[in-house]
Amino acid sequence: MKTEFTTAQRSNPIIQEIEANLRKCVHCGFCLSACPTYSVLGDERDSPRGRIYLIKDMLEQGGAPNPEIVSHVDRCLSCLACMSACPSGVHYQHYIDHARAYVEDHHQRPWFDGVLRAALTFILPYAGRFRLALSLAKFAKPIAFLFGTKLAAIINMAPGTIQKPTLPEGSQIYPAEGVRKKRVALMLGCAQKVLRPSINEATIRLLTRFGCEVVVSKDVGCCGALTHHLGKDDAARDFAKSNITAWSREFEGGGLDAIVINAAGCGTEVKDYAYLLKDDLAFGEAAQKISKLSKDISEIIADLELPSSIPTDLPDVIYHDACSLMHGQGITEPPRQQLRKAGFNVVEIPGRHFCCGSAGSYNLLQPEMAGQLIDRRLGGIDGVLSESSAEIIATGNIGCLVQLASGTSTPVVHTVELLDWATGGPCPENLPH
Repeated sequence: MKTEFTTAQRSNPIIQEIEANLRKCVHCGFCLSACPTYSVLGDERDSPRGRIYLIKDMLEQGGAPNPEIVSHVDRCLSCLACMSACPSGVHYQHYIDHARAYVEDHHQRPWFDGVLRAALTFILPYAGRFRLALSLAKFAKPIAFLFGTKLAAIINMAPGTIQKPTLPEGSQIYPAEGVRKKRVALMLGCAQKVLRPSINEATIRLLTRFGCEVVVSKDVGCCGALTHHLGKDDAARDFAKSNITAWSREFEGGGLDAIVINAAGCGTEVKDYAYLLKDDLAFGEAAQKISKLSKDISEIIADLELPSSIPTDLPDVIYHDACSLMHGQGITEPPRQQLRKAGFNVVEIPGRHFCCGSAGSYNLLQPEMAGQLIDRRLGGIDGVLSESSAEIIATGNIGCLVQLASGTSTPVVHTVELLDWATGGPCPENLPH
């Protein structure tokens, strides 16, 4: 791809990196068919290739971006399906992240959009604030129409029941049962510990049952993905530094074999800490170490010796690939293999790479597009349900779980909850006993 950056612009290391990445693009168009927004809108400006051109023009011109370009950047989900499809190795993830940061620094958003983004940044990464916000939204539902269309849509997304915290607050160590095979740190997450605390409970039971000592640090908070995808890079780096400090302290103390993450979106972000802090003299080296230690829960389970299934009456399961796991981390088969080994029959969804439209806070900021994507996804799932004996939907990301559950009466659970149940843990609460 031809670029026209000035000599002064090319002196900027970020522009140098962007230009090198851009020149990998050979205009093949493979990314178009993989892109959720392009598949719905049919507008190349809402495809990876189109956005690459628009962002290139925005950066070359400098200054405040055209609002139309901003709208196309905002509609990107960061599902990263384009990276799986790209034969040339264009690193779209870092490219779109930089574009969002540029828009955040140079674009004046309409007042409501700016206030909403600031509110999401203030609330979502903090479990206590998020819990309070959900409680207020629950009581506001009957009068949501008074708040305008956009805010009413967000209020109505709040769950009817807000679960109470179940795990103890503060740092905890959960000892391994039997011989200790690994010592791992578990990231509890921010939104997940509020929306579905049973996922962390099941993860701890499963890991300790099969020989892992599990460490939870009170100083580990949000991974930073929510703020990062809003273009607030400094806030994302602050979250990363705080987590790296806590995990490094644990690593240097009792040692760590891995950092386990059971929310795929968080895992993709933490595995990218090495890039996010690559130019930070104080944290760059530690970030490299933490990124290498970080593992999705399915990667750790693959290293453990789960027994062959004893139960014979387990239900069939539809498995939904979280984009952040499939495309962000390249993990597709391990969760399926583990479910099968535990005794579940795994049923596939046609077009398994399709995004459900959750994408962090995307469904709050782009509800119309998110709604079209979840309708398409659930349409495929409904077809599978009508033609099979599947009774459950499983996925590896809290955002996907909540998004899918919002439009179907079929129980939606995290993969780890099913594995825990099949190997001696309790049946997930929302499943028929």
